[in-house]
Amino acid sequence: MITKKEKAKKRRVAWGITGSGDRLTETIEAMKKLRRQYQDKIEIQVYLSKAGNQVVKWYKLADDLKENFGRILIEINSNSPFLAGQLQLGKFEFLLIAPATSNTVAKISMGIADTMLSNAAIMGLKAFAPVYIMPSDYEETMIVTKLPNGRELKLRIRKEDVEHVKKLAGMADVFVLENPKEISQTFRKHFKPEETR
Repeated sequence: MITKKEKAKKRRVAWGITGSGDRLTETIEAMKKLRRQYQDKIEIQVYLSKAGNQVVKWYKLADDLKENFGRILIEINSNSPFLAGQLQLGKFEFLLIAPATSNTVAKISMGIADTMLSNAAIMGLKAFAPVYIMPSDYEETMIVTKLPNGRELKLRIRKEDVEHVKKLAGMADVFVLENPKEISQTFRKHFKPEETR
């Protein structure tokens, strides 16, 4: 059993999930692998937006998240849970939002802080906290995503959404990830290999 003292020594990562179902399962699998890999040194705290909570339930992934990451914090309003304040106080190494909807990406790129995760990102950036974002709409193209029932859905990624991604990429301390595989590179960047099991 992990003591409070051992838990206090762990460095923390805030992982935000928004309402995108595209690559949600792959992202959760990548994060489970990283949690196991870094379990002695790192604690991953999961934050769900209101829409993220709906989508996680829709995809029947809520139990999987709770089983692997413990307590899951769900958005009540833009300041509750108070993730923004914790980021500003340096309680987390970084904020990861993956997957991030085009709505969340647009809000952060335009400085609109009216949801828990957009507020946390914007307030965290003001205090020099690194923010990593994996947009669901990365480049202008056609994609095929899987629905919870296994059916495929063809979607168009609009140039308007991609423009917000490009704006994010140009912001200080914001790092745009293309896919779930790039999340492991983020962890390696912050946590040296000798810190892992």
